[in-house]
Amino acid sequence: MQRSQARAAWLFLTPFLIVTAVFTAIPVVAAMGMSLTDLTSREIRTPFAVDFVGLDNFIAVLGDAGFQRSAANTALFVILCVPLSIAFGLALALLLNKGIRRLRTFFRAAAYLPVITNIVAAAVIWKYAFAPLGPVNSALESWELAGPNWLGDPGSAVTTVVMLGVWRNIGTCMVLFLAGLQAIPEQVYEAAAVDGATASRRLWSITLPLLRPTTLLVTVLMTVSFLSIFEEPYLLTAGGPLGATRSIALWVYEQFGFGNTAASMAGSFLLIAFVSVVAVVQFRFLRPKN
Repeated sequence: MQRSQARAAWLFLTPFLIVTAVFTAIPVVAAMGMSLTDLTSREIRTPFAVDFVGLDNFIAVLGDAGFQRSAANTALFVILCVPLSIAFGLALALLLNKGIRRLRTFFRAAAYLPVITNIVAAAVIWKYAFAPLGPVNSALESWELAGPNWLGDPGSAVTTVVMLGVWRNIGTCMVLFLAGLQAIPEQVYEAAAVDGATASRRLWSITLPLLRPTTLLVTVLMTVSFLSIFEEPYLLTAGGPLGATRSIALWVYEQFGFGNTAASMAGSFLLIAFVSVVAVVQFRFLRPKN
């Protein structure tokens, strides 16, 4: 009986395994092979005449000043965007879980709307809003404040990309935190209230500790998302100005466009390695203690 069930399970899994192998596993193996050669776009168009170079591409990428700048930019995006996304998402979840009762469904949908909004359309609106003569600077001028060149100044460009990234991901954090909050038994809060615990005390002693598994999940998801950030800097600033918003993923994309195929593949696998290491470290230090 168990053997027949196992055969049936493998039979149903076969189409998925075939699709995964064709569209994921084989391309990943091929990309790894390319990263170990001196392949460029010129060899792709002509008969292959590539040489095996081993880890030379990885060493060259790690020593490349442009890649190092992109890695620093990516780390900055993670440091700024992850805490802000988690903080705003948790605050919204707390408000929508109990604080706001009227139109609760409307506000939940409104907060989640940026997640499902087309990023290209959103980026076009943001570029218009943060243009030198756009609505944002016009509003600041009405308050007698001088608005910066949001997309033309390196510091302001980073701020704009961070704001767009946080705006896009707050809804995801909110939904996950709402699920975690609704899983906390109401009797725990009632017992704490009977013992005289204030709202802030219940938050710090009950809500946040019991939300630790959810916080771990949200932190890992947001970190992975911002380590591989691409759309926001590409659509808003194309990595500029002066490379201030160029992320690792955008650097890999540009190298592939320049014809540096092997280097771009090596950069992509280095990004995967960074993401994997950070995720393992977060699971190690943020997982609930037994």
